[in-house]
Amino acid sequence: MSQPVDIQFALVSHTNNGKTTLARTLVGVDVGEVRDAAHVTVTSEAHLLQQSAQGDRLLLWDTPGFGDSVRLLRRLAMSGNPIGWFLREVFDRYRDRPFWLSQQALRAAKDAADVVLYLVNSSEDPRDAGYLPAEMRILEWLGKPVVVLLNQLGPPRPDQQEQGEQARWKQHLSQYAIVRDVLPLDAFARCWVHEDVFYDRVGKVIEESKRDGYARLLAEWQAGNLHRFHAAQALNARLLADAARDEQALDTESKGNFLRSALKAVGLGKDEQKRQDAAMAGLVERLERRIADTTIELLRLHRLDPGQAGRINARVRENFAVRAPIDKAQAGLLGAVVSGAATGLSADLMAGGLTLGGGALLGAIVGGLTAAGAAWGFNTTTDRERPDVQFADPFLRTLLVGSVLRYLAVAHFGRGRGNFVEGEAPPFWQAEVEAALARREAELAPMWKAAREAPDAAAAATRIQALVGQVTVETLERLYPDHAARALARA
Repeated sequence: MSQPVDIQFALVSHTNNGKTTLARTLVGVDVGEVRDAAHVTVTSEAHLLQQSAQGDRLLLWDTPGFGDSVRLLRRLAMSGNPIGWFLREVFDRYRDRPFWLSQQALRAAKDAADVVLYLVNSSEDPRDAGYLPAEMRILEWLGKPVVVLLNQLGPPRPDQQEQGEQARWKQHLSQYAIVRDVLPLDAFARCWVHEDVFYDRVGKVIEESKRDGYARLLAEWQAGNLHRFHAAQALNARLLADAARDEQALDTESKGNFLRSALKAVGLGKDEQKRQDAAMAGLVERLERRIADTTIELLRLHRLDPGQAGRINARVRENFAVRAPIDKAQAGLLGAVVSGAATGLSADLMAGGLTLGGGALLGAIVGGLTAAGAAWGFNTTTDRERPDVQFADPFLRTLLVGSVLRYLAVAHFGRGRGNFVEGEAPPFWQAEVEAALARREAELAPMWKAAREAPDAAAAATRIQALVGQVTVETLERLYPDHAARALARA
């Protein structure tokens, strides 16, 4: 086996072209500072992308952006006069800091990089990017292989338009021998399944002596993504298993403040209806808590801020259509439960109480769940000794669809074009999830029955996880047939 190696990528560009945003996508944590301003990054920092068991390391340098590229090129020409160059650099450090920062970016790239990742603003016409010729000559001076990344692609457009824009850049950059590849940022930063494209293409320009170490690093990266994918499906499966197994007795006498406050707030009716609605309210409350907890765990698993759980669930709700024979208002309330975005109820629960507004929302949700009949929202047992309610199979099916959509929202969050979930077509996501699930329709009723009869929650989740994983894989393959196949073959 070859000795462990360090492989280093230097991320460089004209200032304010999005380097730090890309670094956050690849590293998976909020490195650096992101603002719409020049020279936000003021130091060259190395971030660990991956480490192998054998000791190989893959590092990403986020560097200050190039400012006055033409003057910087002239300064490099003085490198044969060490004393003059040194004196000028000291002067720049205190009198012209942006220019000095550009020099530091170059020094970091020259000293450390195996590959230079050079970002350009794809929305510009390359012939109008006045800084480009000087910066290409600077990169030639470095003598390192360059992979150009087309950034700031804007909102999704017809494929023909996007391909035309990319072709213009590739043709223009072909005059520079130092450029070894041109890769649209959105081709690998949209979701984790796309990153195979990036690592495969960049790996082809790494020097031969480091290829074995790079292969080990790539294997570790693949294993980490596979583990994260399965862990995410396990979280969703546990949520669904708990919902399927949950039950609430038809009894109001011993219930706590939450149910009594809910009943009082929404003015529920006579005794029998009161008992049923109280039981339904208990199921809804617990489901809301489970969805909130699951979303937070999904975000942590993907190294995202758990404080974004509200935004994730709001996006799922905004782009989720309940497919049931009920009116629009009732469907919206059902969508609030399934997505975890019944924010009025959630806020009241987190505050430790239940206000009139939260109670009214709870009553409306329960009404929405029962509006299409017990077969849609709840099952009520006929056991007179222990009457109770559970979520019905059709509701659990809808909850499963919402869970897959929530995973997709988390896996895409803050990547590629930015808030990609808003720019793409989420209704198309749901159509693909529904289609994948429809092909397994016959498995659902036996699966829910087995979950309810399982000896414990872990056993109940096993079968559900297999089906949820299959639906998620098939959905991603349908969404990204060209990019996802290789990554998903492992999953």
